Amino acid sequence: MALSTARRRMRNLPQADPNVIPFIDVLLVLLIIFMVTAPKPTTDLRVDLARQGAGPPPVIEPTIVELQAAPSGYRLIVAGREATLETVGEQAYAHVLGANPALTRANAAENARVFVRADLDVAYAPVVATVEALRAASFANVSMAAQRADES
Repeated sequence: MALSTARRRMRNLPQADPNVIPFIDVLLVLLIIFMVTAPKPTTDLRVDLARQGAGPPPVIEPTIVELQAAPSGYRLIVAGREATLETVGEQAYAHVLGANPALTRANAAENARVFVRADLDVAYAPVVATVEALRAASFANVSMAAQRADES
């Protein structure tokens, strides 16, 4: 009988072990919240790998498209010739195909490099419109040519 009362007293004594189960539950919930809300990396890196069986791309002189400040807003010049926003793609094709007549239009669109250069006084919207017009004309390599602000 004394043994059974001793067991009852042991059951009623406070336990010295901490209850870590709620602590672990809270940590897991916080871990899931941080994993869901963590920002994902948004940097994309475009890598142009060589195609199998294709020879080296043809050497094509780059085409320079300039936007120069003018009293009426801006002037658009493709390889030294005046152009409009509607004709910039065709004039760029004419320059590329004139420099290398052996190219087809599709090959020129894929391999030609077109650089858009704008004066500092030209607004941003015409520059973006020019780049979009060149992309709409199927040019794959349209880049911005930048210059330092202290250069003229």
